[in-house]
Amino acid sequence: MIAIQFDHVGKLYQLGVVGTGTLSHDLNRWWATKVMGKEDPYLKIGETNDRSKKGTSDFVWALKDITFDVEQGDVVGIIGKNGAGKSTLLKLLSRITSPTTGVIRAKGRIGSLLEVGTGFHPEMTGRQNIYMNGSIMGMRKQEIDKKLDEIVDFAGVERYLDTPVKRYSSGMTVRLGFAVAAFMEPEILVVDEVLAVGDAEFQKKAIGKMQEVSQGGGRTVLFVSHNMGSVRHLCTKGVLLKDGGLFYKGSVEETIDQYMLSCLDSTVNLPLTEMPRTGKTTGKLRFTNIEYIDENGHNIQPHCGKRVKINITVEAKENLKDCYISLGIRGNMGDPLMTFPSDVTMDNFPLSKGIHHIYCDINKLPLTVGSYRIGLWASVQKECADYLDNTIQLSVEDDDFFNNGRSIASHLAGKIVLCDHKWSIDD
Repeated sequence: MIAIQFDHVGKLYQLGVVGTGTLSHDLNRWWATKVMGKEDPYLKIGETNDRSKKGTSDFVWALKDITFDVEQGDVVGIIGKNGAGKSTLLKLLSRITSPTTGVIRAKGRIGSLLEVGTGFHPEMTGRQNIYMNGSIMGMRKQEIDKKLDEIVDFAGVERYLDTPVKRYSSGMTVRLGFAVAAFMEPEILVVDEVLAVGDAEFQKKAIGKMQEVSQGGGRTVLFVSHNMGSVRHLCTKGVLLKDGGLFYKGSVEETIDQYMLSCLDSTVNLPLTEMPRTGKTTGKLRFTNIEYIDENGHNIQPHCGKRVKINITVEAKENLKDCYISLGIRGNMGDPLMTFPSDVTMDNFPLSKGIHHIYCDINKLPLTVGSYRIGLWASVQKECADYLDNTIQLSVEDDDFFNNGRSIASHLAGKIVLCDHKWSIDD
């Protein structure tokens, strides 16, 4: 049974404008659509929502032509880069805003937690907000009374239950908001990235509750997160949005794979000097190139179980002291596998102004065949000088890691780190 249906849904925004825009825009819309029976003229000039590029139109499609169904009981992870349209999709489903084009059909009550404090009145107490939200969802006072103790216990805010919500911390507000959304027994539970505000204990409880809601009650869950581990652990299906469009829909594993590959695609052929930097950096030391070489300095393709030297070329913009480099390797789904910080095996080092080669020598590469992502970090006097956030692709070829003529099982390819070891039996 279909619980949610997105039918050619689109949302158009005018940049820099709150509301519908100018009076002339509203009149043009009314004349074209109501009088002349034509299409909204501003739909034609709207551009794709690619936030990294400068556009020529003030009209942008936050979402465009989104069509897919969600079955009852599905736990769907909505993933994508910042600006892909994930939160807009959930706001449309929660009826916070209306679609510009298309229709959304949903069966049952919707419990939403989209932003810290969504649906809460700051001047009202926690208790009053619980009853207000329950009433909005169509519940009677007697029903809310039965759920009150569970909600308060889960949120852990009993001491502040009769305190105005405006005095709550963001973590407390999220705890209470999630508890209200989950325990009011909605047929559809919609949760945005706000869980990241809570501590580790609360995130674990929240994910457990979402699993209970979906598996025990057969309810539908839509979950937006940038934490691929949480998405993979909680969800069964995935939807990948890109620049406001539906890029991929399938199993959660396949969807995450597509997401990671799409993240790499935009940078895989770029030289290090042109790759986007993450966060604030001083620029005193900059990564310019990376190569994989053997002991004789020849370029090689890294192989499972074989020696590889990673040659990292850096440029010092001035004479520097107290430098160190760190190299991290992640799986294609973003899960961290290993890290190689230079300050663990050698002292911090000075660099004179100019080009330098720094080597990370791995005697026996413990990675199975597959694709990985490398991140690089440079520090000068305890300040971040340069940072590439896992945007460098590393491909590893298969080989005989244990020197026994056997290959690693194919289902483990690209997902594990190997350790040299032996088994024995004491007769």
